[in-house]
Amino acid sequence: MPPVFRFAPSPNGYLHLGHAFSALLNFDLARASGGRLLLRIEDIDPTRCRPEYEEAIYQDLAWLGISWEAPVRRQSEHLDAYRKTLDRLAAQGLIYPGFESRADIAKLVRQREAEGPWPRDPDGAPLYPGEAKLLSEDARAGLVESGVPYALRLDMSAAIARAGELSWAECGEGPNGETGRLVAAPQVWGDVVLARKETPTSYHLSVVVDDALQGVTDVVRGADLFHATSVHRLLQQLLGLPEPVYRHHRLICDEAGHKLAKSTRSTALRELRNQGATAADIRGLIGLP
Repeated sequence: MPPVFRFAPSPNGYLHLGHAFSALLNFDLARASGGRLLLRIEDIDPTRCRPEYEEAIYQDLAWLGISWEAPVRRQSEHLDAYRKTLDRLAAQGLIYPGFESRADIAKLVRQREAEGPWPRDPDGAPLYPGEAKLLSEDARAGLVESGVPYALRLDMSAAIARAGELSWAECGEGPNGETGRLVAAPQVWGDVVLARKETPTSYHLSVVVDDALQGVTDVVRGADLFHATSVHRLLQQLLGLPEPVYRHHRLICDEAGHKLAKSTRSTALRELRNQGATAADIRGLIGLP
């Protein structure tokens, strides 16, 4: 079977040079290997995703000379698939609702840090400090029924105990040059959020489900998602899903060495196009032939 690649942007802003690098790299690798390229729209956040940004994605990619298979998978149209996946994890006793607000969590972290350093995940966010998984089933049910907002969290220690040691094949490299067969370390993320009361999924959950459903064999994405692969491999193991090959690539940064942001107009593809840049110019700017 030919390899299957995917480019999966979120329509919460205009694409920039960093997105162009990832999209073109996926396109070039698919074409060179006789594979397929899929486009997925990761629009699970209705407060930030907008139709005009989605339309701009199609325009920018076409301008770059990228073609993809139809139909495009839009995550907002498949929320039921994510709910069913959550039910499978719940049946294994691996998720629980946490009822603390973001303000509650920040307060708990300050209390913990008064006693010493509190661990943080690879993105720099503090690990979940709450004790919601110690609540009884009746207490949890009562809070849910009363309408208290909640986040569904993965019981990381229980999940790791069930899954065992995990690894993945890295054909690119991580932030520190990591490559080859790498050992996964999902514990560094703590009890990650897999869904919320108002949104029955999260990035971690939906990307794992979609890659499996779409038959993605090669995940090519930025090095900023390197550490998230540990969580994805854990979920794949728990759900009996296939393991793709991963290729994490360098990030396109600004003059200060910071990762590009969608809020920076100067690197937005539509802005560069309006200034007269060509698709070939974009390839030159990001170091692709």
